[in-house]
Amino acid sequence: MSLQTGFIYDESYFWHDAGNGVLGWRAGGWLEPDTYAENPATKRRLKNLLDRSGFIKELKSIAPRKATPEEIALFHTPEYINKVKALSDQQGGDAGMMAIVGIGSYEIAQLSTGGALTAVDAVMKREAANVYALTRPPGHHAERDNGMGFCLFNNVAVAANYAREQYGLKRILIIDWDVHHGNGTESGFYDDNEILFVSLHQEFNFPYNRGFVSDIGEGKGLGYNVNIPLPAGTGNAGYLYALEKVVSPIAEQFEPELILVSAGQDASPFDPLSQMMVTAAGFGEIAAFVKGMAERLCQGRLAVCHEGGYSTGYVPFCSLRIIESLSGKKSAVEGDPFQMGIQGLPTNTLFPHQKEAVDQVVKIQSEFWDIGKGLA
Repeated sequence: MSLQTGFIYDESYFWHDAGNGVLGWRAGGWLEPDTYAENPATKRRLKNLLDRSGFIKELKSIAPRKATPEEIALFHTPEYINKVKALSDQQGGDAGMMAIVGIGSYEIAQLSTGGALTAVDAVMKREAANVYALTRPPGHHAERDNGMGFCLFNNVAVAANYAREQYGLKRILIIDWDVHHGNGTESGFYDDNEILFVSLHQEFNFPYNRGFVSDIGEGKGLGYNVNIPLPAGTGNAGYLYALEKVVSPIAEQFEPELILVSAGQDASPFDPLSQMMVTAAGFGEIAAFVKGMAERLCQGRLAVCHEGGYSTGYVPFCSLRIIESLSGKKSAVEGDPFQMGIQGLPTNTLFPHQKEAVDQVVKIQSEFWDIGKGLA
């Protein structure tokens, strides 16, 4: 019998309490308390959608375990880990810029990071064909010594180091398609030639001063950091062009033994924290492209970990299409329930300025990789 796509989640993920406020603050006291942008709804509604549609039966449900402090220290400093625990044990507080720790958040964050480790184990031990981990709190903004942007522990970064230590891997590809730059992951592997980090993100979004095309790594890691900053308004066509012209040819030469994905479904037209136009179908196409790379290059070893995405109505459908692509099966959910709101948008058009942005990456990265031949 063929292996199924694994699905990892835990009810505790939905109980991480980051308070209220538009983005964790109350706009100088001028607004009444609002729902926190990184709230449980998008993740819980994805699980609800999988259950309601019956598609959960097509997946292998896998329970996550807690990451130990020693495992989290594969990426984070002990001082920072202790800080998060102390805040969690007391009254909560800030672990960094826009990184709120609620009471009990430390144990939930352990379980979130543990979800990423469980995903690695599942694909490495061939317990699942690939895995989607519905991890929360997210991780890719978290630096070694502080949290940032809703992120406490950097789930994917810890998982990459865990894969190296546990399985002796020497070439791991991390693809971050969250609309915001994965600054924490970039910082952690900037001088590392065993981790190839690729970030597709909206330029000048968050953090506004990170993720430039000229940030290409240093020392041994020179050329192993690939930023693809895309202009506001980029849709399915722009993302697929970047995957085809930059990510795939570099990955072919790198020959990864494992692919990890920081999957943020916040590049959609409905997201309140971005200005992009990737549709649910587009996310499915992106996932199918990456799955195809994994099948060609690393025996299908692919672990996808949930990051951002803040449209409580649309993220569940975007994520469903991703999981469908990973599994190779279709759910009972036909079409796009939000089509009326986006049918006039040029989501499948590659505009010249978007192409130019990707071609600029090709030009810079061609100094390190054999890419760009025949580029118009």
